[in-house]
Amino acid sequence: MPGSMNNLMKQAQRMQRQMEENQKELETKEFTAKAGGGAVEVTVTGKKEIVKVKLTEEVVDPEDIEMLEDLIVAATNEALRQADEANAEMMNKMTGGLGGGFPF
Repeated sequence: MPGSMNNLMKQAQRMQRQMEENQKELETKEFTAKAGGGAVEVTVTGKKEIVKVKLTEEVVDPEDIEMLEDLIVAATNEALRQADEANAEMMNKMTGGLGGGFPF
């Protein structure tokens, strides 16, 4: 039993190192989403930081600021959802679909 516990601890440490490496890699990735047929484009990092907002000229209407605000929110939320999805996918691969738990 002590040998198997030692092996389990080594596996857990190896998994933790892999998770940290994957997390660092994910943080460097960028996720881009568009709204309004491409009129608004937002890019976020895996750290959930907005790094770019791109607007087409025709979406900038001083008479309808509210629509532009809504499009920016929609594109930002979609980009963040993509980052969350990539993170969940990475965790699922690491844990074999166990939801982060251990197999005991």
